[in-house]
This record gives sequence, structure tokens and C-alpha cells, in this order.
Amino acid sequence: MSMILSASVVRVRDGLPLSASTDYDQSTGMQECKKYFKMLSKKLSQLPDRCTLKTGQYNINFISSLGVSYMMLCTENYPSVLAFCFLDELQKEFITTYNMMKTNTAIRPYCFIEFDNFIQRTKQRYNNTRSLSTKMNLADMQTEIKLRPPYQISVSELGSANGFSHIPVGEYKGTGKISAAPHQRLEPVTLPGIVSFVLSLLCGALNLIRGFHAIESLLQNEGEDFSYVIAFFLGTAACLYQCYLFVYYTGWRNAKSFLTFGLICLCNMYLYELRNLWQLFFHVTVGAFSTLQIRLRQPQGKSPDYNV
Repeated sequence: MSMILSASVVRVRDGLPLSASTDYDQSTGMQECKKYFKMLSKKLSQLPDRCTLKTGQYNINFISSLGVSYMMLCTENYPSVLAFCFLDELQKEFITTYNMMKTNTAIRPYCFIEFDNFIQRTKQRYNNTRSLSTKMNLADMQTEIKLRPPYQISVSELGSANGFSHIPVGEYKGTGKISAAPHQRLEPVTLPGIVSFVLSLLCGALNLIRGFHAIESLLQNEGEDFSYVIAFFLGTAACLYQCYLFVYYTGWRNAKSFLTFGLICLCNMYLYELRNLWQLFFHVTVGAFSTLQIRLRQPQGKSPDYNV
């Protein structure tokens, strides 16, 4: 019998499960597929936006969009066109119900537990094809899948000795090359983001100028403290690195931005005697504002460009 067995909603950047259907089947095959679910969740950022993993008598299908992935487990004979229609319906409802801010700031697993009811109802409808709406244009879906078929993931790509899977960066029909996570594109720049970038550059330039003046003063007066020079140049490096973190995606990006802000605060505390309160307030405030903009500019999810 062809049917959908399980479904879940997962955040792409870290694999955090946001919602899932209630599973009553605890067979060995189902337990094995759940392991594949977890392994795939850790690699979503490296995969195309539409994929299929065949595991014997079961198939795992998923689509990713706007930083969220929608995954489902079905029997091997369940029609692919219906599987991706099911995932697209979950995607549309989830995007309508929750904004990106909520999904990006979620901390606890399954924090959108109320969405489970929708998953369950939709799963029941798709397991009873007679109850499906006749408005679904399956012909368009079949054409779309033929033109841009799902990327086929092999089980061997997920398995490795140390428990971490390695999925090679390769060619994907219809989407070009798969980008590795460090080169993932970020969301479009906002006006506050541009302001924070310019202010960080300004603070870096001010620190650099004061650093050269400190070197000049050190050469003229042997009693000057060289540590002030180091503090100015460290402040410059921290400001420029915040600009880099805002523009480019890197691993542990948010943690690095907080550490950089901490370095800015430490440098300004050390330079307390050389700056007035307004200057200190300006540098620390710009550092905090830039850190916030780095935190808000998240990796860009792949927008849905198909009629699933």
C-alpha cells in the first residue's frame, strides 16, 4: 500500500526540528529511516532545494525554501508527484503561519508543535487520494519534475566511519553546482545593515588614524605606552572583521560577531584615558549595532521556483 508515513519541518542552517507528525509505526525500517532523517538534517545547507533519498522500501523526499526544509517519508511506490505536492502544501502553510524571524530565533526543538496538527491532517488527505482537491494540476507537476527532477541522494553519501556524512560538492541537474555552506548567500542587505557597515568602517578608520598617531607619539616620547598602539590596531581589526562577517557567510558567524564585539568593548575600556565618554559610547554603540545586523542577516533560503 502506497502512503505517507512521516513528515517534519526542519531549519536548514543547523537541522533544528521545528515540527513533526506523530508516528505510530515503530518498526525497524522506520527507526532506520529516522536515522537518515537526522543525518540529512545536518547536511541540508549543502544540498539542492529538492531531493530524494531511496532506502529500499522507503523514500525520503524534501524541499527547502527560505531557510526551512520540509521532509517526508513515504513508501517506495508512493507517486513522486503527490509527494512533492504534499511538501509544497506544508511549505505554503508554514510560510503563511510563521515569519522568518520566528524560525531564525527558535531555540527549542519542536517549538512549533501546533503545526503538527496541520501536518497530520494533510498527511491523512494525501493518504486518501479520493479526498484530494481536483484543483491540483498534476500535469504541470509531472512536467516540472521531468524538466528538473529531484537530486537523487545515495545512502553511501550519508554513511561514514565517524558518524558524519560527507556529500560531495557536485553537479545538480537544473541548479548548477551545489555551493558549500561557507559560500552560502545571505539575505538581501537592508538600509540599517548598510548604515552599520559604513559606521563600522568609520570606526575602523578612526582607530587606524589614532593608532598611527600613537606610534608617532611613541617615537617622539620614549615614555609612551606601546600597549595603546596595540589597542587601537586591535580595534581597527575588530571593526573590519565585523564588516566582513556582515558581507560573507562563515561557520559560527554569530558567535564570531559576539566575540568581535567583546574585543571592541575591551579595547575601548583600555583606551578610557585617551577618549571621552561620547567617543567611547559611539564606538561601543556602533559595535553593538553591527553585531545586531550580522545576527539579523541570516543565510538566504532557496526561494520556491517550481509548482510543487
